[in-house]
Amino acid sequence: MRGRRTLWFWAFVGPFALGLALFTYVPLLWSVGLSFFDAHNTVTPTHFVGLDNYTAMLRDDAFVDSLKTFLVFTAFIVPATYVFSLSLALMVNRLEHARAFFRSVFFLPAACSYVVAALVWKMSIFNGVRFGLANTVLGWFGGDPVAWLSTTDPPWYWLVIVTVRLWLQAGFYMILFLAGLQRIDPVLYEAAAVDGARPGWTVLRHITLPQLRATSVAVVLLLVINAFQAFDEFYNLLSDARGYPPYARPPLVYLYYTALGQGQNLGLGSAGAVILALIIAVVTVGQARWLGLGRTDADG
Repeated sequence: MRGRRTLWFWAFVGPFALGLALFTYVPLLWSVGLSFFDAHNTVTPTHFVGLDNYTAMLRDDAFVDSLKTFLVFTAFIVPATYVFSLSLALMVNRLEHARAFFRSVFFLPAACSYVVAALVWKMSIFNGVRFGLANTVLGWFGGDPVAWLSTTDPPWYWLVIVTVRLWLQAGFYMILFLAGLQRIDPVLYEAAAVDGARPGWTVLRHITLPQLRATSVAVVLLLVINAFQAFDEFYNLLSDARGYPPYARPPLVYLYYTALGQGQNLGLGSAGAVILALIIAVVTVGQARWLGLGRTDADG
């Protein structure tokens, strides 16, 4: 009987475990190995270079600038998404009718492709000509058309990049906040009302936000990790037939051109990917410890 259970276990789990190993873990380990070799135009290099690829990446101004781009993107998208998704969750949670409808409507953009959304933003809403939606609205108020994606002073492209990511992911984090709100005991709000607490900011600050601490920590961690992995919206919004512009180049876009561009330096690209993965791990662990992920009330 026990042997039969084991057989059925591997019958169901085995194909998925095999796929996970072949398409995730093997490429990861292979990439780490490539980072120690001079791997131009080959995935089976023979010239061992040690840590030279890592040294070259850390000394590369373009790679450092890509990390700065990430920091700017994170500074915009993390607080914007947090506030917007929490606001949506609070509004939907207060609804007495059609709550499921509005929850579905706000979540629907999360199912949209990043590529499709980026192209809609680029070709319809923030088109650089006067026929784009944003420039049409500006024209109603007497404003001149703006080349949203090619203007660097001021850097209007950040408005396009942040709004498309905000539209795409706010619904997903709204669902997480909704789950957290529905776990809050209504007795807490009743006790606050008896004590004379006014509904609004006071209740939000002293009851809702503290009760959402675990959810908030998880949301912030996910937002930072996803910001590190930004690629689709940047590439599809800013690249054209001439290539990618020299500004607003996040780490994954830079590594894409390093490993798969004209030089196809897979060793250098792999080293950059390992550095990026280590940065993500360090930042995630640091955030978790600073925000108290997993800490109980007894731990203080």
